[in-house]
Amino acid sequence: MSDHINYKLWTVCMIQNGDKVLLIDRQHDHFKGYIPPGGKVDFPESIMESAVREVKEETGLDVWNLKYKGLYEYVNTKALDRYMIFNYITSDFKGELLENGPEGRVVWVNIEEAYHLPMQESIRRRFPLFFQEGTFEIQVTWDQEENKEGNVAIKST
Repeated sequence: MSDHINYKLWTVCMIQNGDKVLLIDRQHDHFKGYIPPGGKVDFPESIMESAVREVKEETGLDVWNLKYKGLYEYVNTKALDRYMIFNYITSDFKGELLENGPEGRVVWVNIEEAYHLPMQESIRRRFPLFFQEGTFEIQVTWDQEENKEGNVAIKST
């Protein structure tokens, strides 16, 4: 059965600078709201290479010393899809921010203020976990018939 499952890999990289984080004010398509930089993993690059590349493409910054924070995944049992999002955080960066990034306006936001910004539920759900010790794993089942999230299981260490 695993031969027919569609695996799709993505990354997210939270960039922290003291009490601020770098977020993208994304206002296009169905994925609107403030999000950390990230995107699809291109074959055959490694997952961490993808995170570094996506940050550069979306923000203009070079990052290093990425710390793995956790896995966020959507599982659609009807379509046999599994979207796996690998989440990282770093405070090591250099470069100049893009004025008009391809995904939206790039802004430094106070962490406490970020909790009050519009975010997709998937980002809001994991946002505080970036700043806690340990790692997390969140699995969300996708209800294909209702076209919405089903069961949400959150585990952290």
